[in-house]
Amino acid sequence: QVQLEESGGGLVQTGGSLRLSCAASERTFRTDVMAWFRQAPGKERECVATTSWNSGTTYYADAVKGRFTITRDTRGNGKDNVYLQMNNLAAGDTADYYCAAGSILSRETSRYRYWGQGTQVTVSS
Repeated sequence: QVQLEESGGGLVQTGGSLRLSCAASERTFRTDVMAWFRQAPGKERECVATTSWNSGTTYYADAVKGRFTITRDTRGNGKDNVYLQMNNLAAGDTADYYCAAGSILSRETSRYRYWGQGTQVTVSS
């Protein structure tokens, strides 16, 4: 069972930056794709960014293009990390952010088998 652990959320002012991190307990073919989703109160969970290790394909939601960057690396022990650098944050970015891993590049939550517990991001004016 792959475990994902997020960190890096918090409170930031409008226009500020945060970097979210997600550590995967292991790498398998089932975790080729890693993604960040977010869910604001009263709204559905939406895909913010996703990236495929094998193909190098990366997707960003229109709302975050040019402000957010998803990257990933592998530590020396073979475990994957995925990051979400968030710049020029706005109130609309306030949400719980979730790391997810799966085998198919998709914006749909149902395509991701593994999920982290979430980390809260609050942007204040």
